[in-house]
Amino acid sequence: MTKSYKVKGTVEAWEKGLLGRDEDFVQKVNIESEVIDDALALQAISIRLQKGLLEDLKNIAQIRGLGYQPLMKQVLKRFVDAEKKLLLKELAAEEIKEQA
Repeated sequence: MTKSYKVKGTVEAWEKGLLGRDEDFVQKVNIESEVIDDALALQAISIRLQKGLLEDLKNIAQIRGLGYQPLMKQVLKRFVDAEKKLLLKELAAEEIKEQA
């Protein structure tokens, strides 16, 4: 007779692989890429970059342990966040000048 036991559903149990790694509980899900894009609000784009810039991005991405496209998303997100912050500071400074 096989003795079964229940593993408590903790973060540690998931990270150690005690939960969720048994192939009996795995199934392939067929999801169209459009469904994923819509759910994550993603938009596919095409962009032309200088070959040297693309090679640099690929090299940096490899060092960082990720693909160059996720790296490019991170770079663009950082730039946009910083630029929005700068623009808001400039607008606030103008508002203060106008009120003085």
